[in-house]
Amino acid sequence: MTWRQLCALAAKLPEVTVDTWYRTPALKVRGKGFVRLWEDGHTCVFVVTSLDEKDALLAARPKLYFTTDHYDGHASVLVDLRELGAKDARERLASGWSAAAPAALLRARQK
Repeated sequence: MTWRQLCALAAKLPEVTVDTWYRTPALKVRGKGFVRLWEDGHTCVFVVTSLDEKDALLAARPKLYFTTDHYDGHASVLVDLRELGAKDARERLASGWSAAAPAALLRARQK
C-alpha cells in the first residue's frame, strides 16, 4: 500500500480531505485528523475508536500493528504501509473516520 492508494480508499468515506497534521500529510474529516503519515514516508498513525481496540489490534496482529512509548495512552496504532493490505486499510480508515467524525455525520452515514 502507498500513501496515494490509502488516500484513494479514504476518499470513499464522507467528507474526507487530504491535509497536514504535525507538518506531515494527513487524512481528516471536517478538520479532525484520523490518519497521519510519518516523515519516513511509509509509517502511518491510525486513530482507532478506543484503547480496547488498540490493545486488540496489537495483540492479534503484532507483526502488522505496533506502537511506541509516545503513543502510550492514545487510541492509535502504527503500521508500515508497505505491509498493509487493502482490507486492513479499509478497516483502519473506517475505524479512524468513526472516531474523528462528528456525531451528526455519523448519524447521517448510518441512514
